[in-house]
Amino acid sequence: MDTITENLQGKVAIVTGAGSRPGEGVGNGRAASILLARAGAKLVLADAVPEWAEDTRRMIEAEGGEAITVTGDVTKPEDCRRIVAAGVERWGRLDALVNNVGIGGAQGTAEEVDPAEWAQGLLVNVTSMMLMAKYAVPEMRKAGGGAIVNIGSVAGLKGGHPSLLYPTSKGAVVNMTRAMAVHHAKDGIRVNCVCPGMVYTPMVQANAMTPEKREARRRRSILQVEGSGWDVGAAVAFLCGGNSRWMTGAIVPVDAGATAIAALPSGLG
Repeated sequence: MDTITENLQGKVAIVTGAGSRPGEGVGNGRAASILLARAGAKLVLADAVPEWAEDTRRMIEAEGGEAITVTGDVTKPEDCRRIVAAGVERWGRLDALVNNVGIGGAQGTAEEVDPAEWAQGLLVNVTSMMLMAKYAVPEMRKAGGGAIVNIGSVAGLKGGHPSLLYPTSKGAVVNMTRAMAVHHAKDGIRVNCVCPGMVYTPMVQANAMTPEKREARRRRSILQVEGSGWDVGAAVAFLCGGNSRWMTGAIVPVDAGATAIAALPSGLG
């Protein structure tokens, strides 16, 4: 009987967007990185802002973990190749990739949106994940398999977003995950997607978040409990570990039940 374990001892994982901007709470990438390190993985912390990644590295090393930082822009193929190479050169293998980089991007409807900003948003939110996988998959194949986790959003599962770019790009991440799961199953590489809901992170806080808006976000779910980057990171660590060995092509909402309902039941909200 196969042994199922969450333990990632001896494994190497890349997390893109592994830093966290200053503010209350923790970003999804930093939380995922720390939780993967606690499970035994060695981390390649990739971020466009070196100071943010360095803070994550210090947190991991303070707990006895091991990590390196790489500064790069994941919309550039050469930077993606370099991020993957850094981990392989340091530890000789690659076992997991967490595609966490994403932006809100261009605002407005199809009638209003700026085409150049639209193209940049798709480049960051969708193409970057393809580019990282392009260079990560061959190294995972050499290692005998691995796990890729793409970070989507509940906005990619349902309508109602005020702008067209964000839900469109996150919906693309959802179906890209399914397609990649089929493509790479033969190599023992599992590909899954985590779709966060109304979590409260420093990035969210920086986006003109008033106390009233924060409370309204909390109440847009069944559990009526505010989520954090740690909730997202826990799902990521699970999907990278052995306890999820029979999961691929899965789209996992981490949203306190927000996508399970069309409207809040009476007594809630």
